[in-house]
Amino acid sequence: MVDVAPDYMGYDRTIAVFSPDGRLFQVEYAKEAVKRGVTCIGVVFKDGVVLASIKPKSKLVVTSSTEKIFQVDDGIAAVASGLLADARIVINQARVRAQIHKITYEEPIDVWTLARVIGDRMQYSTLYAGLRPYGVSFLIAGTDMNGVHLVESDPSGMLYEWRAYAIGRGAQAANKILEQKWHDGMAENEAIQLALEAIAKTEKEKAESALDVVSIKSDRKMKKFGEEELARIEKGHK
Repeated sequence: MVDVAPDYMGYDRTIAVFSPDGRLFQVEYAKEAVKRGVTCIGVVFKDGVVLASIKPKSKLVVTSSTEKIFQVDDGIAAVASGLLADARIVINQARVRAQIHKITYEEPIDVWTLARVIGDRMQYSTLYAGLRPYGVSFLIAGTDMNGVHLVESDPSGMLYEWRAYAIGRGAQAANKILEQKWHDGMAENEAIQLALEAIAKTEKEKAESALDVVSIKSDRKMKKFGEEELARIEKGHK
């Protein structure tokens, strides 16, 4: 007996064809890849923004070789959840565009312009047969003359700005925590404590992982926090 494939199978083999109910299955599959990624958190505070995630930690792995939070330009960074190989390619393209902007206009690129560069590149890959969507989402964070920003870009290329947001496998639970506890005018340490709490409650692998936390303030300087400093901040919360 010949197996008959379900009707929808004809629509999930190419990115360039909509299903009858208006869905792009390959984009939906890419979003599922993001849901398998490590939880990543972004929190806006009074004069800056915090990005936090975890990465593998063991006696044999060189932890610094695994990038989760990428510096894109002065005052702008991004954290990725999903396929990190895809993230690396998109971030490299964004870095080049940031440098071109600086050379052309003699000023740093602003956060939303850079977010649109990333979103446009990701959306482009949903249009043509022979391509596949990038299986990664980003939280793009930074400060510029327009203030503090935290922008999400998903595999469809859609952009959303948030005050606090989580992506990855623990996003649903983490976003509930952020919604309950985020408030306007938070201090930097409060924002870090909130991000660490969300990760601790959503990531079972936290004990076997290294915390990766950076903050960017209105002076556009990015600070990376070490384990001892994070432990003091976390202890201060308790």
